Amino acid sequence: MAQPYESDITRMIRELLQEKPHIVQEQKKGRALWWDRKLDPEELKRTRESSVKQQAYVYQNKV
Repeated sequence: MAQPYESDITRMIRELLQEKPHIVQEQKKGRALWWDRKLDPEELKRTRESSVKQQAYVYQNKV
């Protein structure tokens, strides 16, 4: 039976993960470091309140 199509990129990633299986754990650790974290509501509120509204055309000086 014929093999289904597999792109070069998919094949490259599959072979890379076979050679270096620790990459998956490093990805999970990096995601936990930067994305999977609890947000502090007070800090979010301060950040929103302290942001300065950007003018419509950023390169134009205010008149």
